[in-house]
Amino acid sequence: MKVQRVVLASRPGKNGAPVPENFHVEDMTLSSELKEGEVLVRTLYLSVDPYMRCRMNEDTGAEYLRPWPLGDSADGGGVGLVQSSRCSSVSEGDVVTSFNWPWQTQLSCRETLQNWTLASGWTSLVLLGAVGMPGLTSLFGVREKGHVTKGQTMVVSGAAGACGSIAGQIGRLDGCSTVVGICGSEEKCKALVEKLGFSAAVNYREENVSERLKQCCPNGVDVYFDNVGGDISDTVMSQMNKNGHVILCGQISQYNKDVPYPPPLSERTQEILTKNNLKRERFLVLSYMDKADAGILELSRLVKDGQVKVLETVVNGIENMGAAFCSMMRGGNIGKQIIKISD
Repeated sequence: MKVQRVVLASRPGKNGAPVPENFHVEDMTLSSELKEGEVLVRTLYLSVDPYMRCRMNEDTGAEYLRPWPLGDSADGGGVGLVQSSRCSSVSEGDVVTSFNWPWQTQLSCRETLQNWTLASGWTSLVLLGAVGMPGLTSLFGVREKGHVTKGQTMVVSGAAGACGSIAGQIGRLDGCSTVVGICGSEEKCKALVEKLGFSAAVNYREENVSERLKQCCPNGVDVYFDNVGGDISDTVMSQMNKNGHVILCGQISQYNKDVPYPPPLSERTQEILTKNNLKRERFLVLSYMDKADAGILELSRLVKDGQVKVLETVVNGIENMGAAFCSMMRGGNIGKQIIKISD
């Protein structure tokens, strides 16, 4: 059968912004005859996420991330429908999801089955966002590194993204009386406040972030969920209260630069951290996968009960994977960026 896949055609370079042309769609042939233990799956949805920018480099800078080889299929989060199966643990009609899904319209394999989970109760793209890795990242980030107590103030940068939009809601549910999101458009600000229940939102493209934060957080900031790094994070940390916590989730503003991760702080910001005894800890969700099953159950309940709202941006067609990834890196998405591959 004819199958399409997306391969990494070229690398943007450590100091370059990715472009859609870094990716190429090509045809391939896939046998429909399965061997014992194999399954044939049709891809429904694929995910693009900021961490993938590191995988476009020859050296990801992280031992837990392997680079995408040139000319091979890219991969990431995916959801698919089992078309046929010769595997006892998976049946035709099952919806399955994996964090290591090749960017292909269909696939047959056995090796990755150990990484697949049955998506019982969910047939939606929410599996790639709120009830998937971004949701776990948000939940564990707040719980393990935020140390939220009742009545505190939380600020979230990249607040309209896949992780930020969930993290702010978890912070509110865990007791924060004020949750402020920083994002890049009025549309995103409106979504954060009106749809997700944030207390306020700051448009960093149009407003003075420092002044707006002082207005929104008159008693200072206790917890900061950091998705972006750079000047925005320096500004937030300058307004944090003593003994506050910085959850270092991502640094998307720095991903197109040849700098170590996490990027070094300015001398002034480092002085602020030391003076105010701020705990700034790098967070990696893979360190907490022993809690993943319980976390997914909790996120499922929160979403089904309406306590956590889900925002998604959906693009159609595998041929648009590269463009969707680049748009996400520029902040073109609201909520989780998803690519619909088939019905």
